[in-house]
Amino acid sequence: MILEYEYFKNTFNSKLFEDSYSDLIKKIADNPERYIGLFRPTKPKTKLIQNITQSHEIRFGDALEFIFERYFEKTGFLLQEKRFREASGDDLSIDQLFSKGKTLYMIEQKVRDDHDSTKKKGQFDNFEKKYFALTQRFHQYTIIPIMWFIDDSLKKNRSYYIQEMNKMKCDYQCTPYLFYGEEMFLQIDDFDNKIWNEILNYLECWKKSLPDMPEINFDKNAEIVFDEIKDISPSVYRKLFANQEIVDQIFPIIFPEGVVLDMLKKYFQYKNQPIYLTLTRQIESTLGNKRFIHAKIKNSYIADALIS
Repeated sequence: MILEYEYFKNTFNSKLFEDSYSDLIKKIADNPERYIGLFRPTKPKTKLIQNITQSHEIRFGDALEFIFERYFEKTGFLLQEKRFREASGDDLSIDQLFSKGKTLYMIEQKVRDDHDSTKKKGQFDNFEKKYFALTQRFHQYTIIPIMWFIDDSLKKNRSYYIQEMNKMKCDYQCTPYLFYGEEMFLQIDDFDNKIWNEILNYLECWKKSLPDMPEINFDKNAEIVFDEIKDISPSVYRKLFANQEIVDQIFPIIFPEGVVLDMLKKYFQYKNQPIYLTLTRQIESTLGNKRFIHAKIKNSYIADALIS
């Protein structure tokens, strides 16, 4: 065992789910047209779920990047600063950058190889650009550039990347690698294959703990949601309450019982500032909306039916 499972699980839960409620609130306020409107092929609830799952996909990649960094650190590598500014003034960020002895490993890490033709070119251009920047910065190291796709079930652009890496190998006199899944741990002698096996086992256990669908009823986790969203900027709440379509179509989905809204009302009242008193009145108006009254009655009826 390299890392404890509890650490792995807590890391993924934190990276994926922390601030997810406040993020969704801000997205609704800033881009309401994504969720409501006649020219949408989905209902608001479907779009909300889709948005959360897409966010989780992005955050999953970030979590994998972080956890693999911990694994490499644990198995004897020295982590290098992976964000820096090159001579041209451009800011660069490398997914993984670490060394052992006089060898520096640069890894551009992605979950899967599913980019379209435009993105795959940009992906490789960035790969080459970062490698060149490292050659100017780390003269004392032998630099090993690696493009790694974690999910080996998709190899959409493999031929293209191999073709470009062959050109790069000739022009730069270097040895770039393209890996999918476990290949990286099998072909690089410095890498411990126990990392890959442990990751697979931990991911399988962690996924069993996940719900089948993301929860978008904020009232089910009222105290957690309230703590996360209570100090969002008043400007965000102003946008929400100023848009009647959000109040009518989105609020009954995310605040169906009005529990979190009531908690926000009391919290804003306590602040006793003009903007918060305005928001308090808007929440009171919302809680009196017929849609909310109907939702409360409907939810109460469902709960009584389940109990009986």
